Amino acid sequence: MNSVFNHLIRPATILKRLLISGMALSLLTLSAQAATVSVSNYPMFLLSEAVTEGAPSANRILQAGDVGHHGSVSPSDMKAIKDSKFVVWFGPVLENSLTGSLKDAPNAIAMFEFDAFNRYPLRDVKGEAIEGTLDPHIWLDPENAKAITRALAVIHSHANPEYTSTYQANVKKFAERMDKAVADVQKGTQENRPYWAYHDAYQYIEKAAHIKLAGSLSPDHHISPKASQLLWLNKNRPVKQMCMVNQGTVSKGLLAKLQPVNTTIQVEDMSSNGKDFISSWQTMAQQINKCVAQ
Repeated sequence: MNSVFNHLIRPATILKRLLISGMALSLLTLSAQAATVSVSNYPMFLLSEAVTEGAPSANRILQAGDVGHHGSVSPSDMKAIKDSKFVVWFGPVLENSLTGSLKDAPNAIAMFEFDAFNRYPLRDVKGEAIEGTLDPHIWLDPENAKAITRALAVIHSHANPEYTSTYQANVKKFAERMDKAVADVQKGTQENRPYWAYHDAYQYIEKAAHIKLAGSLSPDHHISPKASQLLWLNKNRPVKQMCMVNQGTVSKGLLAKLQPVNTTIQVEDMSSNGKDFISSWQTMAQQINKCVAQ
């Protein structure tokens, strides 16, 4: 699963998907007003914002902090989906709450349908790959983030062709900034430094941040860890002082059973780190690095 990223999302590929969706006619009848593109969750919105800088923004369906694992779609969300020229989401594996509304929607485009990203399987609490699964947090991989902006630029260009040159310039600028952010994060760090996670949601940032999972507490951040897993983590800790990355606050009683341990809270959609994808990603990586280095 550690294949080298060697695919680009090409305009022809996206166009074919749009035609299959039955939207060719609508593309010919766009009004002078900017056509609405809706995107599913916060990381997709941040990537879209990078593409549309200087042009109309996309509409975001889900709230910050909700990547779509749980919950339901409101009537206003349903209206936004119906009224949008295109709705871009990751897909059912991640956004189960949107599946009923988007899986068969003629204007929906699922990123997971494109074979153009680094993909890794889910891992169990001991860090072992689970065959036949997909870890859906693909946006945390810098190469995937750049590929998603290329796809979004094509989609936005079909919705609002008058801004095509703006989208293309923004994608180029994003790639340059993303590469610099990765280089800054990696500066002075060793590869494969071990860390723990409460819930394994950070696999796609590991290579760029020079970290490696040594185990997690639970398969879901809503589920309390088993006593047997706490024992396993303590018995198999690769270094004395560990860092544990969490989605939210962890009880002092639980942390007492894992000492010595440092913690850092990192929401998987980066919504607590700002309104710019690259600075939010870099903040996440730097805060994890600081936790690991203590």
